[in-house]
Amino acid sequence: MNLAARLNDASQTEARAALTRCCGSSAWVERMLVRRPFVDDDAVYRAAEDAWNVASREDVLEALTHHPEIGASLDALREKFANTASWSAGEQGAVAAADEATLVALRDGNVAYRERFGHIFVVCATGKSAQEMLGLLEARMGNAPEDELWIAAAEQGKITRIRLEKLGAND
Repeated sequence: MNLAARLNDASQTEARAALTRCCGSSAWVERMLVRRPFVDDDAVYRAAEDAWNVASREDVLEALTHHPEIGASLDALREKFANTASWSAGEQGAVAAADEATLVALRDGNVAYRERFGHIFVVCATGKSAQEMLGLLEARMGNAPEDELWIAAAEQGKITRIRLEKLGAND
């Protein structure tokens, strides 16, 4: 079953739950629900982008609260960046084992990021190594807070698209 059919055939409650897994902004979810029924998957993706493009600051901040903080604990980082031989090449192909110094720097960088910007660091991590994510975090630390919020929003948009694709592929 394709994504459009899955969302169209779902009850309001089921569709809300499925969409919330893709993006934690309740306003985005409601904007998506009123667009049903969808003609096809492309219509779902266009609606998702349109609904996110009108997101308010509050919508973005709400969506960010639905992400685990990268680097919340060293154990979680070790697990995330463990050897990826068994993972799908398309999903996490570029992720390699990370050394302890990188993991500590990523954890500490996330703490500094949250203190500076007031929300967690979000990046579309698919295919990125711990070192790449650390480099992105460090580069974004110099941004103005309002600019950084909209960069995080753009990353959330990418994540939402990937999650919608996974939702459609989940038979």
